[in-house]
Amino acid sequence: MSLPILRLAKNEERRLRSGHLWIYSNEVDKQASPLKSFHPGEQVVVESSQGKVMGVAYINPQSLICARLLSQSSKPFSKNQLIARIRSALAMREQLFAEPCYRLVYGESDLLPGLVVDRFGDHLSVQLNTAGMDAMRNMIIDALIIVLAPKSILLRNDAGVRQLEGLESEVITAFGEVPETVELIENGVRFLAPLASGQKTGWFYDQRPNREWLRPLVPSKRVLDVFSYVGSFGVQAASFGAAEVVCSDISAKALDMVHENATLNGVADKVSSIEGDAFTAMKSLKEADERFDVIIVDPPAFIKRKKDQKEGILAYRRINELAMRLLNPDGYLISASCSMHMPREELLEVVRSASRHIDRHAQILAEGMQGPDHPVHPAIPETRYLKAVLSRISRS
Repeated sequence: MSLPILRLAKNEERRLRSGHLWIYSNEVDKQASPLKSFHPGEQVVVESSQGKVMGVAYINPQSLICARLLSQSSKPFSKNQLIARIRSALAMREQLFAEPCYRLVYGESDLLPGLVVDRFGDHLSVQLNTAGMDAMRNMIIDALIIVLAPKSILLRNDAGVRQLEGLESEVITAFGEVPETVELIENGVRFLAPLASGQKTGWFYDQRPNREWLRPLVPSKRVLDVFSYVGSFGVQAASFGAAEVVCSDISAKALDMVHENATLNGVADKVSSIEGDAFTAMKSLKEADERFDVIIVDPPAFIKRKKDQKEGILAYRRINELAMRLLNPDGYLISASCSMHMPREELLEVVRSASRHIDRHAQILAEGMQGPDHPVHPAIPETRYLKAVLSRISRS
């Protein structure tokens, strides 16, 4: 089977040679290979301007990133290759994690661009975020069944990025019977996570190593978990010995699961919750003269596009400043950002500027990123998106 050819413009193969997997529409020789001649999701052979084969990619002429490389051969990407990639990804996770609870496939970093698979024991939550991966959905489902023999596979195809690919938003059962909630173990703590109705794939495995920071900090302390979702930070804090934990989130359903997860771990008496907007809740706590020893601020992405950077950074500074005002002297703050467009240095600057604005002294104790089940592709900086900073905040 011969594949259609996507010819690159002169000198546009350099990023691919460095290991990058993306091809932008302005890098294509549109006279030699008009983008309108391709169908979204189909596989193509990518050639340099001199006609040298760079590999096989899938293409979407409607997207700014019009092609993503799958292999360095000229043959169609096959089911056997897909199975081999998934097995390779699985082997690494099984070596790193004692429990079968992790991100099994992390897109480009596992050489499967546009595919995300989160594992919850015998249940899988899958995102097909590009037209190319969507075109391979049956092959992907078959491969996951062959490699893992799961009890269920849920397609969480409701991420906003699918709109950029011209794909429909959907949440559907692809295999088996999907339970309403699944159980997972993280850092020795048990959780229930909502698969179909939860955020993203149902859980945020990426913060796992940064939640471990809590273990030596929280015994006998009072903790505030802002943007708590189902209590990933807060319930771990209670399980690690905190005297009291307050979880704040805008979702009543998420907070109901906070209390379920607290009960699951025998710490229900330590955990309370506040429903509502985080900024409003923190202002109310300040007005009530509440104080905490440890505060976690892990908001959703305030900067979703580059043009939102200025406004988003101000939001990060406001929320971190509010947290610092609620801290007892020499309290600890975990500040996080999942915004791809928020540089690591900018988050450090947010902590510095927020602390100085209210006459506090910040000591940076640790910096974190996503866990090893979200490996970074060294040629694709976008694969390193999560930033976390642990700081101690004292009076100047």
